[in-house]
Amino acid sequence: MNSRNHARLLRAALLTSAGSTLLIAAMPVMAQDAPAPQVEGEEDAIIVTGIRETIQNSINTKRAETAIVDALSSDDIGDIPAISVGQAIQTITGATTHREKGDASEIALRGLGPFLSNATFNGRDASNGSGDRSVNFNQFPSELVNNIKIYKTQQASLVEGGVAGTIEIGTLRPLDFGKRRLQADIKAQYNPYGDRVIGSGGGVGWRGTLSYVDQFANDTIGIAIGVQRNDTNNPEETFAASSTWTACQASPVVANNNCNEFTRDEYGQNLPFYLVPNAYTFRQISETDKRDAVFGSIQWRPSDQFNINLDVQYSDRTFVESRRDLNLSEGRYGLTNVIYDENGIVQSLNGLTSLESNGSELSRSEEYLGGGLSVEWQPSDRLTVTLDGSYSRTVRTEIERNVRLRTDPTDVNGVRTVFNNMRIPYTYAITPGSFVPTITIDPRFDLNNHNLFWDDARFRRDESKRRNEIYAGRFDVAYEMDGFLSKISAGGRGSQLTYRDYDMRNGDFNLNPAIAEDRRINNLCRQAFPQTDYLSAADGNSINSWATFDVDCLFREYMGAEDPGNLPDTRSVANRDVTERTFAGYVMAEYDADLGNMPIRGNVGVRVVNTRVISDGLRSDLSIVTNPDGSIRLVTSGEFDTVTIKSQNTRILPSANAIFEVAQNTLVRAAAYRAMSRPNPSALGAGRTILLEDGTSFTSVEDAIRNITANGSPRLKPLMSWNADLAVEWYPNKDSLLSATVYYKQFSGGFQPVVFDEDFTIDGQAVSIPVTQTRNSPDKSRVYGLELTAATRFSFLPKPLDGLGAKVSYNYANSNFKTQDIRLGDVYDPETETVSSGIIPPAGLSGYSKHVLSAQAYYEIGPVSLQAIYNYRGKYFQDFVGGNSQLRYVAPSETVDFRASLDLMKGVSLRFEALNIFNEPKTTYMPVYGSSRQYHYYGAKYFIGIRARI
Repeated sequence: MNSRNHARLLRAALLTSAGSTLLIAAMPVMAQDAPAPQVEGEEDAIIVTGIRETIQNSINTKRAETAIVDALSSDDIGDIPAISVGQAIQTITGATTHREKGDASEIALRGLGPFLSNATFNGRDASNGSGDRSVNFNQFPSELVNNIKIYKTQQASLVEGGVAGTIEIGTLRPLDFGKRRLQADIKAQYNPYGDRVIGSGGGVGWRGTLSYVDQFANDTIGIAIGVQRNDTNNPEETFAASSTWTACQASPVVANNNCNEFTRDEYGQNLPFYLVPNAYTFRQISETDKRDAVFGSIQWRPSDQFNINLDVQYSDRTFVESRRDLNLSEGRYGLTNVIYDENGIVQSLNGLTSLESNGSELSRSEEYLGGGLSVEWQPSDRLTVTLDGSYSRTVRTEIERNVRLRTDPTDVNGVRTVFNNMRIPYTYAITPGSFVPTITIDPRFDLNNHNLFWDDARFRRDESKRRNEIYAGRFDVAYEMDGFLSKISAGGRGSQLTYRDYDMRNGDFNLNPAIAEDRRINNLCRQAFPQTDYLSAADGNSINSWATFDVDCLFREYMGAEDPGNLPDTRSVANRDVTERTFAGYVMAEYDADLGNMPIRGNVGVRVVNTRVISDGLRSDLSIVTNPDGSIRLVTSGEFDTVTIKSQNTRILPSANAIFEVAQNTLVRAAAYRAMSRPNPSALGAGRTILLEDGTSFTSVEDAIRNITANGSPRLKPLMSWNADLAVEWYPNKDSLLSATVYYKQFSGGFQPVVFDEDFTIDGQAVSIPVTQTRNSPDKSRVYGLELTAATRFSFLPKPLDGLGAKVSYNYANSNFKTQDIRLGDVYDPETETVSSGIIPPAGLSGYSKHVLSAQAYYEIGPVSLQAIYNYRGKYFQDFVGGNSQLRYVAPSETVDFRASLDLMKGVSLRFEALNIFNEPKTTYMPVYGSSRQYHYYGAKYFIGIRARI
């Protein structure tokens, strides 16, 4: 085990054992330190604020809910203790995040992936720009969010829970808030990695938030508005292999060509192989990140019978990356002396590859607009009718301009290199227990010599646009009753989700001007390497810089314009156009009674959900040309045909929740329910790419087609599960909680690569061609797990230690779910009903981690508040957006964050926050765990600011 893993385990052990020891020590006295009840209006009543108040509110919410719920909430605006909503969520029991650019983005519940969860904003579905169903939580500023709930079990009245749970984000209603508040926050950010980027402004950024809440007209009208501007930087440095991996035959050795790839017919012969990617890339990234957000709400309560609320959320985020790459573009070429283990993981090899100095300028803008109108009518004390209409839209546009300059047998001055070849020798080696490979370029090649990168200039402009839009409406009727049944509820919901995307390339422009012109541009557009100490934190890395060029200059000089623009026709077989219509109805009964001397309450209900999918895809039109000898060839005509694939399904989702108050402060909860998780919208594409065989003489259309790849599987159905939960919760006082939950999930309808015959019309001729895609398998699988939470404030300690508090939560999950690699795993043939065995093991559920741990320690006394947060997530498989991709694994990760505040005067506080203070990288493997694919560092981030509230 390397030094980094030793340090990781040591930190984890110290942090968790310290928190656990304190909590265990506190358990015998938890029930004794509850404060005496205060008389209403008593002058010395205790006012709880800050972190302690947030934890108390979370405990109260958990205790009051009927379903099994964990929460993070604050009575005041801006008091959620986190920089982003994603970071706040990962402090909740059983929740963990996937980190991108150093911030928490997608959320996994109970160690289960984001696609198994459902996220709502003020009780409504929220769109996103990723093509999946997980919400990009770092799109929303935590300062404008007041409560976050995670429903671990389902009840019929929820919009639609996922298999893992439902994440509910809420903003305040101004009349319910009940007071006037003007608040301003300003924070300065410092990123040490940004300080190493030349000309970046020293890694300094800022974020400012302003919010206002007020009530008018005798408290019948309330308004709330919050705005934020975020202007920061997130530099990264990374090494990555490509996302396509090949199983190479161990023999014979091909010294001057690509390795021999195993065919599927050879998979079952137990022949030795090793796994290599198509390319390797070292990348340096300089980035700016800007976000503007506005959250608003108007609440009108004209009488006791009506309560009307309109809320709107808007966020516009843009980040711009300048990427400088050193690319080893031929990862399969000239491989010799390959040493690999029994899993095909390469430990060392020698290879030959052309080298490329690539540069790109990437910009991504993501705009979110959401909101809705809710009308609550209470015609009597017992009857409540609620109508709600909502809209949510996310538009993500990404533009990347890329330049490639390649090596050649000569340099740009026409002088032959010592190799007299475009391909340069290199060695690859990785130490057991390390995730950082050491790639060493032949020392006779000077990576920093601009003269050596000039040939085969290639220019690309890629533009992608994803638009996800949701219209939804629902009605709910609730009638309160006396007796065993306390309330009957019923309702319906209809929604339409549309997802459209295109990925368009304006290129490839391969330019070969006279060498004199190459020489002029090469000298004009040279650029100093933009960073100091590149990948210095990566043990084993031997490449610290290379020759780089100004991308704008290269485009301008070679192409005549810095941006050639997009193509006028954005049609492509890679495009997706998916419409999903959902209709649902439910009925639910709540009960409240006594079983002997033991109070019981809960609910039982059923939800029926009908889903209809319409997916439009493009087929590239092909013409048949007959040769003089009677054979044929296929040529593209440049036209497209539209094909529509439809599917629908109806699912019945019963649910039951029960709470037994076995003692005054002890609850036992039981839940049983059926849940569903829909496939991602981007996985429902109907586009098909036809790859033609090499050659021009074929006897049939089928012979001329090598294969057809699918950009989605519209026939995919939801993943279904039967679920059971049992929890014991002890609430000895307002600050303390000890709970344990065991849960079990039985899945049906997993995902499996399959070859379907699909019908195509080519030049008027109908043909049936096999297409590899993903289907719902009949296999059954299960997950069982244990969830533990302990929280307390150590008020029994002598002053000033009585301000200490801690919370520890842990989730263990065990799953036998299987996800096969699309190229190297098992493939099912529905015609023969047989499975063709793969050569690498399957992964589990996407996002599934066996162990998830969160530990918090805080100290509040007088004007001082301190908080440290530790998060650990075990390794997990992460699918690529859109599916139909090879397996990718994320290594175990841990982060340590720290927060502090100091009250300077009434309403004014100084605040400090530090994220990822131990600079933990993100590491991925592919296509088997242990085969290093990517590692990237983004460093720690520090924020210091001031808050003022009136």
